Amino acid sequence: MSDFIPVCTPVLDGNEQRYVTQCVETGWISSEGEFVRRLEDGMARHCARCHGIAVSSGTAALEAAMHALGIGPGDEVILPTFCIISCAGAVVRCGARPVVVDSLPDTWCMDPAAVQRALTAKTRALLAVHTYGLTVDMAPLVDLARREGLALIEDAAEAHGQSIGDAPCGSFGDISIFSFYPNKLVTTGEGGMLLTDSDALAQRLRELRNLCFQPERRFVHQTLGFNWRMSNVQAALGVAQLERLRPHRQKKRAIGQRYAELLADTPGLILPSPTGPGCTNDYWVFGVVLDDDIPLGAEDVMRRLGEAGIGTRPFFWPMHEQPVFLNMGFFAGESHPVAERLARRGFYIPNGLGITEDEQQRVARAVKEALRHVA
Repeated sequence: MSDFIPVCTPVLDGNEQRYVTQCVETGWISSEGEFVRRLEDGMARHCARCHGIAVSSGTAALEAAMHALGIGPGDEVILPTFCIISCAGAVVRCGARPVVVDSLPDTWCMDPAAVQRALTAKTRALLAVHTYGLTVDMAPLVDLARREGLALIEDAAEAHGQSIGDAPCGSFGDISIFSFYPNKLVTTGEGGMLLTDSDALAQRLRELRNLCFQPERRFVHQTLGFNWRMSNVQAALGVAQLERLRPHRQKKRAIGQRYAELLADTPGLILPSPTGPGCTNDYWVFGVVLDDDIPLGAEDVMRRLGEAGIGTRPFFWPMHEQPVFLNMGFFAGESHPVAERLARRGFYIPNGLGITEDEQQRVARAVKEALRHVA
């Protein structure tokens, strides 16, 4: 369909082409080039951290964090059930047990009170995940981690440029991570970043991403590492994107606010909260939830929108309902009602940086038409 409106199209209208061309012209296309360091330094500076470690994806960043912190068999990590599978997968792959908690109905982020209730003697770390443009209430989690001697991992993959009060997202965790997937406000195509203030953790993370090569005897290994390196070409894109983060974030927020106006008072449609704990919604995605009075599910409405040429994407499916984890023996008999409802009643509509006002109006009309006569 030629007039199809995709969920997200990245905008690459800054120095991306110039920086990538520089990589090609100089031959620095591997992970050894200067743009990797520039992106690491830029992200660390932006989030007021001491160290940035670039990796091949946000998933790799999560797994690197688990390994660097020494999380393994016998340990438990508490995380939201409403999140991408990479979060729970990173816990499982290092041999630990994921313990999931429900979300708050207004922010869709993990419930700090539920985290407190989920603590056991085996709890080793908390994984806080900022979700869909709003942020986790970090203050109680920071206090809890400090009081109980737990590691705190902050997943800020969806919170580029976001802050809680005066503190930037990415500044709260013992290790904080970002993703640079194309739908993120800073993209490298694929890629990720870890931030930390710990010299020891930074060194460990750099070793892990680079096969644990040792400087004295490169091909003699004391431990096994991974190839999680980011290429200089990817980093060149990221440096250019980081230069435009502020205007891109402002544009994303304006897109979300425009949708909020266009869809206000639409019968049967619950719009995202404009604010969260100490933050304003950045509308990384513009998610909507169907009211219980609507006899259709999210998949039904998404199908109608697809027929009208409007791209959509479903909300996360809860970790405690994932077949792969149930088959492993995790989460048997668990119920987390908020996440279950979000998964079945929620989806998001196109809000990429390249969307026009006319396209937003068309999307809003299509959403209203899809819900007409069913409320």
